[in-house]
Amino acid sequence: MKYLAAIDYSPISTAVLDQAARFALAEGATVYLLHVEPPDPDFVGYEAGPPHVRQAVAREAMEHHAELRTMKESLEARGVNAHALVIQGPFAEKILDEARRLDAGLILMGSRGHGALHHLVIGSVSEEVVQHAPCPVLLVPHHPAGN
Repeated sequence: MKYLAAIDYSPISTAVLDQAARFALAEGATVYLLHVEPPDPDFVGYEAGPPHVRQAVAREAMEHHAELRTMKESLEARGVNAHALVIQGPFAEKILDEARRLDAGLILMGSRGHGALHHLVIGSVSEEVVQHAPCPVLLVPHHPAGN
């Protein structure tokens, strides 16, 4: 069995990681940690943006990859077989693509709990994943401190 855990480095990522470990240990599953970097920003008159923007984006991607490797190692220390994947593109589309490619049995991801206006204007990655997922999806709720 393969589980895909979408990691976005928000505070909910730790809870997603914990749930992935719990389920993987119970089922003997392999966990694929996935972080999706945003697509390259479009700049009018530039193909890939000014050099300083490209460098900042590359630096952030390297930091995210290192952090994801640390998460992978923490899962392995708990006895979970884990892999780390960093890809770039539209968030929901890439999560769904990887779930299909891996033939995942479960997708785990956080639900940030944005308000209705944000949902109306921006949409919801988790909603799109739930609607189009090839397997069950476990949404780990966001619980701000004190709630």
